[in-house]
Amino acid sequence: MLYSQTRTKLAQISDCLRQAGLWSTTAPSAQAMESTAPFACDLMPLEQWLQFIFIPRMQALIDAGQPLPSQIAIAPMAQHVWQNMGQLQLLIGVLNELDMLLNEPR
Repeated sequence: MLYSQTRTKLAQISDCLRQAGLWSTTAPSAQAMESTAPFACDLMPLEQWLQFIFIPRMQALIDAGQPLPSQIAIAPMAQHVWQNMGQLQLLIGVLNELDMLLNEPR
């Protein structure tokens, strides 16, 4: 159940990124992909981190039947980064829903 709910949220995040025009057809550089900063914020925008790092890693965990993170907080970062972009409130809401889903006691 948790896997299917998470997969649905990941698809919604992808859809929101596309609808907002934030979906990229070009991957970040190899250097950016190796960033160790939270959200790779030193080398890529949050939307690229979501598309190229977070979503693929979460899908890989689901596909492998591995445990999902139980303490995440992506929505606060999204709110901070996109606070003046009203058109991204739906995306921030979906990220908040994913945070709440994964942070629920299991």
